[in-house]
Amino acid sequence: MQLKTNNRFSAELPADVNETNVTRQVLNAAFSYVNPRIPSKPKLVHATEEVADLIGISKEKMQSNDFLELFSGTKVLTDSRPYAMAYAGHQFGNWAGQLGDGRAIVLGEVNHNNQNWMLQLKGAGSTPYSRRADGLAVLRSSIREHLCSEAMHYLGVPTTRSLSLILTGDEVLRDVMYDGNADYEKGAVVCRVAPTFIRFGNFELFSAQNDIENLKKLTDFTIKYHYPIIQSEGKEKYIEFFKLVAENTRKMIIDWQRVGFVHGVMNTDNMSILGLTIDFGPYGWLEDYNPDWTPNTTDKAHRRYRFGNQPDVAQWNLFQLANALYPLIEEAADLEKILNDFKTTFDIEYIEMMKSKLGLEKQNENDEKLIADLEQVLQLSETDMTIFFRSLSTIKKDTSAKDGISIVNNAFYNPKEIATSIAENWGNWFGKYINRIGIEENTDAIRKEKMNAVNPKYVLRNYMAQLAIDAANDDDYTIISELHEVLKKPYEEQAEFEKWFAKRPEWARIKIGCSMLSCSS
Repeated sequence: MQLKTNNRFSAELPADVNETNVTRQVLNAAFSYVNPRIPSKPKLVHATEEVADLIGISKEKMQSNDFLELFSGTKVLTDSRPYAMAYAGHQFGNWAGQLGDGRAIVLGEVNHNNQNWMLQLKGAGSTPYSRRADGLAVLRSSIREHLCSEAMHYLGVPTTRSLSLILTGDEVLRDVMYDGNADYEKGAVVCRVAPTFIRFGNFELFSAQNDIENLKKLTDFTIKYHYPIIQSEGKEKYIEFFKLVAENTRKMIIDWQRVGFVHGVMNTDNMSILGLTIDFGPYGWLEDYNPDWTPNTTDKAHRRYRFGNQPDVAQWNLFQLANALYPLIEEAADLEKILNDFKTTFDIEYIEMMKSKLGLEKQNENDEKLIADLEQVLQLSETDMTIFFRSLSTIKKDTSAKDGISIVNNAFYNPKEIATSIAENWGNWFGKYINRIGIEENTDAIRKEKMNAVNPKYVLRNYMAQLAIDAANDDDYTIISELHEVLKKPYEEQAEFEKWFAKRPEWARIKIGCSMLSCSS
């Protein structure tokens, strides 16, 4: 398959001089050359036409054997050498040292319509950064990554994309819950697509190795191709770079909070330098509105990566990036100001985001308290976040507080609770909210339209992904295709897909893959 290659990363940054594919410490290198593992019997499960179009692949070519061979790892891209990227990182708040692409291999970069895209296979075999792992991925986690990448894009959340999901024909041994019950699962590989997969950890690696020469090369490279708006020189260039990275990160987190997304593993090696959502592991969407929820069982004890803590973790991760960039600046004041401004600006933007979810445009000194009161009352009983905000758009200026509760009744997991102990709390809030929308100039219809543009009706709930996984394990891929279609229009009504606008079923409350997820893939 002929694609227009433009391998800037591997052409302009230092390669590992050792080309043996064995686990080791790698010094003075941004990447290591390594070929994907050739699968025994690859089979295309699903491919994304919109992503194929981004890189110059037609719908017809997607069905070709060339497509299957290239994106399964059977063959490599013409005029390109595959490689794994080197980076370090902090995991769960602790320095982990060198990490790198342990199960991801970059096929290369392609240029189409004056845009450059990095193509990366996840699950294509071991690399020098695989540590004690095999570098493979299972169908279960690959389905989750493939669907979620595209779901996030159509939600309007900055994200990496997914081109294809391919079965390898090989079995992979995995201990899903790390409890000693390992079993074989179907192997798969996903082709991820992004302008770049550079992470905070790439900078941390060179800084930790005191390799300032390559730290500067990497930073200059990233600015040249991914932040070309920066025209300053010297330390000012690196300060401006850090500021823009912080801004992009903040915007991404605001969108996560808006749609109720919980990443689950916000380690610094999982933070994109472009502010893209990257590395879809034990993620989840809030079912009931619970700021303390995390889908990651590895994080169960401390809940570091819980929904409500994501803004603070993002700031903490930016602090680590600032430390990594410090040798290029050697002054802390500007970096500290950017870090402090991150939280201050986030708090302001969070209120504005929440106002948009509530359909409020006018300035009112009581809005912050109205939002805080809502966040409290939402936690008094299990209340589905997605259904609540979507249903709220149908409230009208002349709706009574009692009727307001009835309108969102479908969002409650136990409606009987609302009719008893906490009815007064909800009634008080609805009374204030209805009074508040009464001062808005927009009509009820316009407010509803604007609210529905920011409050999705369809999100990739874990139980939905698990249904697709269970069917795929029986060689039925129809749910994958159906979810892919419905999630392309998350803000539209889509009457034919109304069944997916539903609370988590009771069976999914404690089912592995729905409420309990690990980093195992």
